[in-house]
Amino acid sequence: MNKEWIKVYIAAFFEVFWVIGLKHANDIWTWAGTVVAVILSFYLMVMAGRKLPVGTVYAVFVGMGTAGTVLSEIIFFGEPIKVAKILFILLLLVGVIGLKLVTKDKDQEGAAS
Repeated sequence: MNKEWIKVYIAAFFEVFWVIGLKHANDIWTWAGTVVAVILSFYLMVMAGRKLPVGTVYAVFVGMGTAGTVLSEIIFFGEPIKVAKILFILLLLVGVIGLKLVTKDKDQEGAAS
């Protein structure tokens, strides 16, 4: 795994925070944290997209962020667990993992030529 994919994973991690922040922020500090998470998340995603295929970066970013947000809502905010929801999140993650596995880095493609 290279540093560009690590940027995507960290960006998705911060996406979970800003999405939750949009729902639960209620004072200046929580809104400030939400804004910082938005900035970090999109900055890292854009930086990774410079070296990796943008469509794959965005799909992985959104898929992991969605899964993380749903799991966080269940774990920390008492959202009811529904089997169908968990199965669809797992299906989403299988697609994200599949995209990552079949995607080559632009640097590696150029080096092989």
